[in-house]
Amino acid sequence: MNLTVFGATGGIGREIVRQALDAGHTVTAVVRDPARLPVTGDRLDVVRADLTDPAAVRPAVAGRDAVLSGLGARSRAEAGAATRLTRTVLTAMADEGTRRLLVVTAGPIGPAPESGEGVLDRAVRGVVSAVLKDVYADLRALEAEVAASGTEWTVVRPPRLQDRPLTGRYRTVVGGFPPRGRFIGRADVAHAMLAMTSDPATVGRGVSVAY
Repeated sequence: MNLTVFGATGGIGREIVRQALDAGHTVTAVVRDPARLPVTGDRLDVVRADLTDPAAVRPAVAGRDAVLSGLGARSRAEAGAATRLTRTVLTAMADEGTRRLLVVTAGPIGPAPESGEGVLDRAVRGVVSAVLKDVYADLRALEAEVAASGTEWTVVRPPRLQDRPLTGRYRTVVGGFPPRGRFIGRADVAHAMLAMTSDPATVGRGVSVAY
């Protein structure tokens, strides 16, 4: 597949690029600072682009089979950035007629587990949501814009992220959240996103991933 990755210098984005290349895909990595992307490969094209300008982004999404985004705020001070930057991507995709889009948000944005969630899990969810309320408000706005777009979208919602080696062993729930799904490695989120890219059951859905 011919893929474009936004947020390619972030923890999940780097893993998407690395694993996609290992799987034989052709990858365009859109970055603000190419020096921050340690991944190399013959099928990798690293593009520096102004993510506030849809016209600058259009060549990076034109003719692609799918766009995968790890864009998001790096701190509470940057809340709002995820929606603004994703809006640029959506506009560029609409202009080029590129359809498939996968984005990362966060587990607390989606529904709570239907069963198996204990008092501690609910308490932690409430505290984290309160502390990161501005970041989560940004991600909710991002999800709303993605859902209203004309893309074939999937929203991927991981819980607390960790730097762990790829395992390929995790739970996914379409439209819900895994009970006691407290964390997941960034490499496995990337693995899940690449698997979902060609999975029609995830189109137009929120999908949670966790160990």
